[in-house]
Amino acid sequence: MSSSRRLLAPLRPVARVMTGSTYVLLGLDALREPGGRVDLATPVLAAIRTKVPLPDDDELLVRVNAAVQVAAGAMLAVGVSQRLAALVLAGSLVPTTLAGHAYWTLDDQAARKAQRIQFHKNMAMIGGLLFTVLDQR
Repeated sequence: MSSSRRLLAPLRPVARVMTGSTYVLLGLDALREPGGRVDLATPVLAAIRTKVPLPDDDELLVRVNAAVQVAAGAMLAVGVSQRLAALVLAGSLVPTTLAGHAYWTLDDQAARKAQRIQFHKNMAMIGGLLFTVLDQR
């Protein structure tokens, strides 16, 4: 191991905990109170159902996605099957991002800008997770 890798090695667990815990907290929130997420998810789930057979219960699917984020986030945080956990999290963020931050559907410019920012934040999160999947450690 090179000296620079050795010096940076302590950052790995910190980065894992910071990243994984975010998904645990967001997932727990969605599990406890799916609320408006269900309404936001409905059009995306309807589109997915044209290609993939899914249960008709949108709230159940929102909660399942949340549970997946809790489990995979915890796995990433503690360093268990990190690549798999990161890949699962990235996959769970795709429908979450499309449903929750569809800025292109909004007419109000302020709301559109706020959702565009959230959309790109989620894209950055997906990118970070993909770096974890590709990490050659």
